[in-house]
Amino acid sequence: MKPRVYRPARTRQVIYIALLCAQGVIIGLLERMIPFPFAFAPGAKLGLANLITIVSLYTMSVSDSFLLMLLRLLLTTLLGGTLSTFMYSGAGALLSWLGMLLIKQLGDKRVSMIGISAAGGILHNVGQLLVASLIAQSWTVMLYLPVLSFMGILAGLAVGIAANFLFEHIDTLKRLRFDHTKKRSQS
Repeated sequence: MKPRVYRPARTRQVIYIALLCAQGVIIGLLERMIPFPFAFAPGAKLGLANLITIVSLYTMSVSDSFLLMLLRLLLTTLLGGTLSTFMYSGAGALLSWLGMLLIKQLGDKRVSMIGISAAGGILHNVGQLLVASLIAQSWTVMLYLPVLSFMGILAGLAVGIAANFLFEHIDTLKRLRFDHTKKRSQS
């Protein structure tokens, strides 16, 4: 079997995935340390690491974005989680990523980055509640969805605004987004 030879462009992409993954893991671990002051929504988090997922959706291929999401999830769990956090986070991350990817296909003129992020916040909560329902063997857990949806929308809006800010003010992200859009339109 021949060893795989990386082209310089692919090597840059692998390094970019690794950098975003490291940033996402650090953000995720730091977020776990932040006490959340809202007693009416126990377990709710800000979802700051979702910023990395949004950046990946706008600057990478679908397969690379999925790989990044999976690596970030695995590393964050290994560094500070349990099997249950992996199940909850995994379901939330997968449903959120898939939903944001599908909504993004509608185009920038129909749905903004902020709207995509807000949808991702809600879908993350839906994924987590689905796992909780399966574990509890009861759909009554889904009664918590309105509260978590409200928190997911607020957190998603905040993350979307932050992502929008980054894409407007960081030249490298502007270029990567342009390059990614150009590649997609040529396909």
